[in-house]
Amino acid sequence: MKGKESPESLGIEHAEFHDELHRAAAIGGKTGEAAREVLRVLRPHILLEEEFAIPPLTLLPEIARGEVRPEMARMISKSEMLQEEMGRMLDEHKLIVAALRKLMQAATEEKLQGYARFAQKLILHAQMEEEILYPAAVVVGLYLKTQIEK
Repeated sequence: MKGKESPESLGIEHAEFHDELHRAAAIGGKTGEAAREVLRVLRPHILLEEEFAIPPLTLLPEIARGEVRPEMARMISKSEMLQEEMGRMLDEHKLIVAALRKLMQAATEEKLQGYARFAQKLILHAQMEEEILYPAAVVVGLYLKTQIEK
């Protein structure tokens, strides 16, 4: 295992989202206020993602190549915690999406279409996490459990 806790592409994307939200928050007005609310509801969620949802994803390329090593077992507990926290994660997504819809509306009203499109992009990202990334992280743990514990 390479020791990284996040796939590089996902880490870069999340950093870009974070930076763009901070830029939106700094512009003031309704858009800035709405962006600050998104940041407020997003912070605790990101901590959970970084702890349980994202780390197992780093193993996907190796697992896809048929590589399974005993030290990968540490991701089983992370995957199991994600399963336990999934309801909470999805509830947090509802709050985040509601805040993003407000950002989209405020940006549209203030004729800041770039921020409205950005909010839509984040909504789609949350949907992708629910449909692909979270299930994949759970599958990593389930797969490792069957392979390492045989």
